[in-house]
Amino acid sequence: MLTSAALATLMWLSPFAPDVVCADATPVPINDELRQIYESGRSYTDFLDAAARRAELWHGNTERAAGIDPALVARARAVGGTWRFLAVAIDACSDSVSTIPYLAQLIALVDGLDLRVVDPTTGRGIMQSHPTRDGRASTPTVLLLDESYEEAGCFIERPPELKTWILEEGFSSEEVYPRKMEWYENDAGHHTVEAFVEMLEAAAAGGDPICR
Repeated sequence: MLTSAALATLMWLSPFAPDVVCADATPVPINDELRQIYESGRSYTDFLDAAARRAELWHGNTERAAGIDPALVARARAVGGTWRFLAVAIDACSDSVSTIPYLAQLIALVDGLDLRVVDPTTGRGIMQSHPTRDGRASTPTVLLLDESYEEAGCFIERPPELKTWILEEGFSSEEVYPRKMEWYENDAGHHTVEAFVEMLEAAAAGGDPICR
């Protein structure tokens, strides 16, 4: 019969002993700066509850987002893994209120996705390093982060299709706001959600990050 001391020795020598770390296992480096910004952010629910500007539209678009395309949801679910979205947004922003509710709904429907929202003061460096086509720091600016909090994609201000349409049509500065809001109303978040799903798919495939 094994003595207690001998049994303890065997357990220590066993490759299955607890708290033994494989010698060739290397820890995954974490982007501490983005992690800290992300962890300082609010959940979408908390952000929505605090929204004072455009509150009716925030809540209305959140309700409308329940109807996002199931095919896009299925594509996002097929990606798998753990992904985080870090959004720089403000309640007064017409582009934020027209896009973030739809991203939040996608995240609510797909396991492994999460969202945090920070304000432009906290996220200024993110906005400045991801300017619009005409060089502006804007909201929303949304980063896709992988498990190490490394950037794996980004979304800047508006869906690509809307940005291209505005540019091609050559609207005056007075025309842009009503035209884009009409576009958002008709689109009902489809191209917004599609942009984020394409970003996820590209990141999971290991290709170049989609940033647009």
